[in-house]
Amino acid sequence: MRRVRYESTGGPLFLEEAPVPDPGPGELLVRAEAIGVTLPVVRKVTEAAEPIQLGGEIAGEVVAVGQGATGFRVGERVTGLCFGHGYADFAVLHEVMASPVPDTASAVDAVALVRSGLVALGALDAARPEPGEAALITAAASGVGHLAVQLAKARGAGRVVGAVSDPAKGDFVHALGADEVIIYDALGSVEPVDFVLDAVGGELLTPAVAALVPGGRLVAYSSGGGTIRAYDLLVGAKSVIGFQMARIARGRPELYERWRRELWRLFAEGALKPFVHGEFGLAEAAKAHEVIESRGNLGKVVLRP
Repeated sequence: MRRVRYESTGGPLFLEEAPVPDPGPGELLVRAEAIGVTLPVVRKVTEAAEPIQLGGEIAGEVVAVGQGATGFRVGERVTGLCFGHGYADFAVLHEVMASPVPDTASAVDAVALVRSGLVALGALDAARPEPGEAALITAAASGVGHLAVQLAKARGAGRVVGAVSDPAKGDFVHALGADEVIIYDALGSVEPVDFVLDAVGGELLTPAVAALVPGGRLVAYSSGGGTIRAYDLLVGAKSVIGFQMARIARGRPELYERWRRELWRLFAEGALKPFVHGEFGLAEAAKAHEVIESRGNLGKVVLRP
């Protein structure tokens, strides 16, 4: 089979031939039909001290089942998060991370919706929104952000502000249902909001906290780091909540499953639509990473083996 790999930090991605892996206990071997490209993986390629296995969201058909895996059968379509080599024709997926793909959805729909949607919905739940509250969503045109905008509206937000890096993304974010779209440099002038879902971090954290009403909440789920001054929280009785999807998947599987069901329900009802910026072949993985690195994507970036 073909597999994408690299040999040094920031080094070029290349295709290699590799043996088809065998699923271990509790694992599924999946013939990949679509692979989601994420910012955390792209960052690890350029920043991690040692090369990593390129994992991520995958969707496809189960072709083999490991010992003790009883939740799925050969021939069923699944999607989930692969922690090993995911940029490949075949990938191993632990069954606890897998979920079925409905007949009405494509593999591309699945990788654009499920993992990014789980992060968006989880971050939204962490903010404890009340009906009618105002929300600010950073990286609003991203794979997670464009779903968070739609979910905030579906959950009853009275006003949703989408923050983006480039004004050219404005029409796209408005079409998702955002009431306002601003660029990051204009965060200081935004009318205050009740909660912020932040996927950017870094220097954006300070103006994002300043955009909160007294008692407002910021949910941080970015891999971009950053620092917040305690005084900025104290004077407005504001709070910051860290959200990590892996913790929910490992520790609260019932909540994880409930969120998955809600995503597919909203998708079936037409209330949640994943958008795909572009589809790339495995040999074009470097181009897909460039789109993410440049923050040029509108929606999800997908590899199609």
